[in-house]
Amino acid sequence: MNPALEVPPDPGSDPGCVVERPMPASTKTIVLLPGFMLDDALWDDFVPHLPRDWNVLPIALPQGRTVLEVAQAVAAGLAGPAVVVGFSMGGYVGRSLAVAYPQLVQALVLVATSGRRERPAARFSAAGDPGSFAGLSRRAIQGALSRQRADDQVLVERVRAMGVRLGGEAFAWQSALDRTDVPLQEIACPTLVVAARQDRLRSIDEARELAGAIPGAHLEIIEDAGHLIPLEAPALLAGMLVEWLRDRAH
Repeated sequence: MNPALEVPPDPGSDPGCVVERPMPASTKTIVLLPGFMLDDALWDDFVPHLPRDWNVLPIALPQGRTVLEVAQAVAAGLAGPAVVVGFSMGGYVGRSLAVAYPQLVQALVLVATSGRRERPAARFSAAGDPGSFAGLSRRAIQGALSRQRADDQVLVERVRAMGVRLGGEAFAWQSALDRTDVPLQEIACPTLVVAARQDRLRSIDEARELAGAIPGAHLEIIEDAGHLIPLEAPALLAGMLVEWLRDRAH
């Protein structure tokens, strides 16, 4: 699980997506991009369900003023092509990577995310003094879970702890991040969109819009989960990813 640290070619140097070729399982690199105020612990229950010979790289979102700046910083840490999995806000970053650095994105998996433009901090109050930040509120976290898991205090605390670890500075820049999206029709690599039926932050209609706007994208819906799919349905999400990639390899 050691990310390579080589600077990739400049964006636009290869106008096509790298992989329409088969991707042997033993050579797969999977980059996992978390969402708003979440760190690599988001994937703790998900990664064990992936094949052991995959090179899995959960990374923290680097700071930026725009989604493109964040994507550029992510790209600078990648040594070569990867399957990019973006959750929620990480999905915006993944899409930007796929357009700006097509040579680095073999395939794209967009989990609980949207193609609709958001104003900075549209869903959260202003960060205020970063030094006083004490994590996301329990109410906000519960709203990101399905109703049957909203009172799972262990799960709520896991999510809150991620925000505490990231701290007030991360809350400030992530709240202000300009999420202007890329032209979705320019995404040329194989794309899987995953949505949750009980997601109270992102609707199924948004997922359908997103999948419909990306050429050839495939949509999967998980019935018994809320927004935080990697925590609520990690095995199911991993199974969808593995099966979809295997189908692409034939």
